[in-house]
Order: sequence, then structure tokens, then C-alpha cells
Amino acid sequence: MFIDEVEIQLIAGSGGDGCMAFRREKFVEMGGPYGGNGGKGSDIIFKVDEGLNTLIDLRYQKQIKGKKGENGLGKGMHGAKALDVIVKVPLGTVVTDLDTGLVLADLTQKDDQAIIASGGRGGRGNIAFATKSNPAPHFAENGEPGEIRNVKVELKLLADVGLVGMPSVGKSTIISKISAAKPKIAAYHFTTLKPNLGVVKTSSTSYVVADLPGLIEGASRGDGLGDQFLKHIERTRIIAHVIDMGATEGRNPYDDYVIINNELREFNPKILDKPQIIIANKMDMPNASKNLEEFQKKVNVNIYPIKAITNEGLKEVTEILGQMLDKIKKEPLYEEEKFESHVLYKFKEEQPFTVIKDDNTWIIRGEKIEKLLKMTKFNTDEAANRFASKLRKYGVDDKLRELGAKDGDTIRILDYEFEYKE
Repeated sequence: MFIDEVEIQLIAGSGGDGCMAFRREKFVEMGGPYGGNGGKGSDIIFKVDEGLNTLIDLRYQKQIKGKKGENGLGKGMHGAKALDVIVKVPLGTVVTDLDTGLVLADLTQKDDQAIIASGGRGGRGNIAFATKSNPAPHFAENGEPGEIRNVKVELKLLADVGLVGMPSVGKSTIISKISAAKPKIAAYHFTTLKPNLGVVKTSSTSYVVADLPGLIEGASRGDGLGDQFLKHIERTRIIAHVIDMGATEGRNPYDDYVIINNELREFNPKILDKPQIIIANKMDMPNASKNLEEFQKKVNVNIYPIKAITNEGLKEVTEILGQMLDKIKKEPLYEEEKFESHVLYKFKEEQPFTVIKDDNTWIIRGEKIEKLLKMTKFNTDEAANRFASKLRKYGVDDKLRELGAKDGDTIRILDYEFEYKE
């Protein structure tokens, strides 16, 4: 089964918890803190596997979870890092964050890999918090939560030339003649239900051709096989229109050309910036020469007449395509601004949170505040006091006071509730 798009939730591993412990040895008075740090949680890494050509392994997985790092121990022993989760994907895989629309990775090289969801760092043990003013801290941290991402994983085939056209114009026949690809060929529409790739070797070079399932009018809106396979044209460097010049289906060849270009434009206007050629197939049919003559009057694109069934004209086409590709530089599919790593986020450090009132409860939201809560162990008064002190530094107390909070009011962060005191 050819699967080229899935949506999946990734939950990276949380960090291990830090340990609160104290050195207890005979004849060692006030031994001090002795708790180690927790280990890092597992990252979720997408890695290219050249043996794959479909995303079927991800098709039935709704969620991939990483493992938590090991907790820190006494005697200053740190917890072990959790093993990373490796997700193998085919060449040409694009991973996009569904919440932001930004590209997280475009894996186009054989050794490419990318961390898509990062594991949380380990919580610090009480050794890490020792200072001159507090040499024996009675608190430690929980591990940092792992990153949670909802992602779309798409396969966009790596091909140099894309064969496009209406159903039954001869695309599959052409690729079977010019390469070792063995697509299904039959005398009915939509025989091709998945893209076929073939390697073409010429006298001076070699390149990859993709035979894409037939398009019809409205494909970009979901008609026929819809836009399911249009994404595979985006990486190609040349668009090769295959036209049934014999009009064996009763359609006008020029109308076919216009319809296909309109569908490409509707899907992604940039596709039409690519160089194009026209492969005029079925020139052995009775009206083909007359149709070709009329067609040539209406277009300003190089046209190559062929008879795919007998191989006539195919060698010339493959040589021409090879020469064209030598002059066309490979361009990245996405501009830098589309990648998450190139987006500049502007944080308002003075107030990394929001406060809203719901009846008599003040609800505080914000990534920093919520992470601080999750990483705080409320098992000692000192830990609770540290949490309160951090909130004051972030400006939470000042904001609540400004909004009219009074002693005894309920403060909620995530599922935890606290009592507000001046």
C-alpha cells in the first residue's frame, strides 16, 4: 500500500527527577546535599532509510512516545539518559508542525536525520542548588516535560522529471520503455494508483522520472484521485506534459494541456515556473498529425512527437531531458522562512504569562509558568517557597494585585490550586 501522508502526535520523554538526599556517614558532621540529577528524556528523531518508499509503517500509529530519563540517586549519582526513539522514513519526507504550519525537517539526503520532538532535561538534585547562603537545600526538581508535537508527515518524491497528463495518455507506457520501472498498464482510466519512479540512463547522464497518476479537471479540489499526488510534482525540475495527440478519448489535445496547467496552478502556482516540455504521444493514430499542427499554433513550448508503443522518438526525448537537467540547478523545496529554526520568536520576558478570572478563581497560563510548576516537587516547605519566589520574579504577584486579587482568592495553574496571600 502506498501511503504518502500521515498525521501523528509525538511525545518526547520527560527528564528524570532530581534526588534530594544528604550525606550520612559516621564521623561526618553536616555531610551536606548528596542528591544527583535526573537523566535526559528520549528525543524523537526522524531518520532516512533508503529501503523505504512509503509511510505505511506510520499509518496506524496515532502517537509515538519517548521514555523518561532515569531519576537521580543519592551519593551524587546522576540518572541515565533515556534511549532516543528513531523513526525511519523514506527519502523526501517532510515533517510539518500542525499547530504552527512551520516545516520542522525536509529530509532529502541519504544520511539525513532531525530531532522532531526534544526530550526534557533531567531535574536537578539538591547538590546543584547548594550555595553559600543555603549549603544544604531541602528541595530538588522534577524532570522537564518532554516536547509534545502534532505533526504532518508527508512523502514528496525525489524525481527530476514529472510526467503529467490526463488518464490513459500513455505515461506508464513511456516510463516502462525508458527505464526499468514496471507499472501496471491497462486500457482503462486510473490504472496507475500510485507514483512510479524510474531511473533513465542516457549517453551522458542519468536521472529519475516520476509517472504520476492521471489528473482530471478539478483534481486540485479533490476530483478523481484529487490532489493526493500533486505534491509529488513539487520537487521535480522539469514538467513533461504527455498529450494524447491522437485524441483517442474524444478530447481536444489543447484543452487537455490547458486543464492540466490550470490544475497545477490551483495546487501551487510556483509549479508553473518550472521548465516544461510537451511529449505528443500516439502519433500513430489517424488524426494525430493534423491535431499536432493545430496544437503547435497555440503553444510556445517545445513539442516532441513520439509513438511510445513502438519506442519511436523516445531516445531523443530522454537525451533532451538529460541536457536540460544539466543546466537546471536543484533548488530547495522550501524557503528558509518556512522552517521553524529560522523563525525569530519575540518573547516578552517581563510577562511570560496571561491571567484571566473565572468566577472567583484566577487562572494563570504560560509555558514558563506551567513548566516551573511541573518541575517543582512540593514535598518540602523550602520547595514551595522557591516556587512562590520564582512566580514573584516573573511578575505574577504584581499582575494579580493589579487585577484586584485579594487574600484568600483561589489561584489555578494547570490542575493545581493555591490560595493567594499578599
